[in-house]
Amino acid sequence: MFALCALCAAGFAGIALMIGLRRIRGFDDAVIRFWQGMESPGLTAAMKAFSAIGYGVPVTVISIVSMLFLYFVLRHRRELLLFVFAVAGSGLLNTILKATFHRERPTLHRLVEEHGFSFPSGHAMGAFSLYGILAYLLWRHIPVVWGRVLLIAASAFLILAIGVSRIYLGVHYPSDILGGYLATGCWLCAIIGVYQRQKN
Repeated sequence: MFALCALCAAGFAGIALMIGLRRIRGFDDAVIRFWQGMESPGLTAAMKAFSAIGYGVPVTVISIVSMLFLYFVLRHRRELLLFVFAVAGSGLLNTILKATFHRERPTLHRLVEEHGFSFPSGHAMGAFSLYGILAYLLWRHIPVVWGRVLLIAASAFLILAIGVSRIYLGVHYPSDILGGYLATGCWLCAIIGVYQRQKN
């Protein structure tokens, strides 16, 4: 788990370096044009919906429900602490990283307005931390293979859809999304690794 953490950290550092050297703008612009080339009223509505469930009130509601479920239904206090560390820690990490890199948001074609710095994406980090840690915690409580496959598929779909929605809406560069995934991947691997060691 810690090796994967180091790999994610190295990937994040690589993206941050390319952003600093301005070597990734061509990739970013090409991916943005690809997704925005599909623009339609229906797709825009869907992307706004995915974006909405990746941050703010929906994430808060899902987090509270998850904490209540872990504490009162499963009665797993350690898992509850792991969940809180995963989600809250990811949010704090995002704040620190954005304040460190000060990257401005893209200006190509915005379908919604956002404020604040761009790298790494708060939506990408929030989605990955929330749905990623839920998938990890619920995995062993699902006894059948197809149920576990469905859990992973649903979690991965939500994480990716929320990330893509931010690119489509023009408020993040693709490298912001990738950086967010890698930063959260590093964070989750680190705290899950510590959790597993203490549990064993």
